[in-house]
Amino acid sequence: MSVKYFTPEGLEKLKLELHEFKTKGRAEAAAALQEAREKGDLSENAEYDAAKEAQGMLEMKIAQLEAELSSARILDESRLDTSKVMILSKVKLKNLKLNKVIDYMIVTEKEADLKLGKISINTPIAQGLLGKSVGDVTQITVPSGTLELEILEISR
Repeated sequence: MSVKYFTPEGLEKLKLELHEFKTKGRAEAAAALQEAREKGDLSENAEYDAAKEAQGMLEMKIAQLEAELSSARILDESRLDTSKVMILSKVKLKNLKLNKVIDYMIVTEKEADLKLGKISINTPIAQGLLGKSVGDVTQITVPSGTLELEILEISR
């Protein structure tokens, strides 16, 4: 199993999601099964089959989250080098074609949220920025074409 890295906030979010599934999710699944059982013959009860399948999917999701948590490691932001772009870097960029400044934080895939300016390390933009320094200009191919970005600032 591979190690997965998280920010402290991302790990807490994962733990809360698991707790929600184990408590509320399991209670709802049990209630749905009980309700379906009360409707009679289980051999011809489609509602019971659907409830059993939903319960199985819930348990599979719980197992996946537990496996993720068992291999989770917290990224130590205090040890990050701000001379180059890497995971957890906050990057101020200038789109040279549009003459527009944008800010991104490069995070793990689970923590990505474009509305908050957090992009996954697996995106073409993040991949094109990794290892670059302030002042570097990079061309990154994205589905809509090619971006020409200048790195103005790197911080934690």
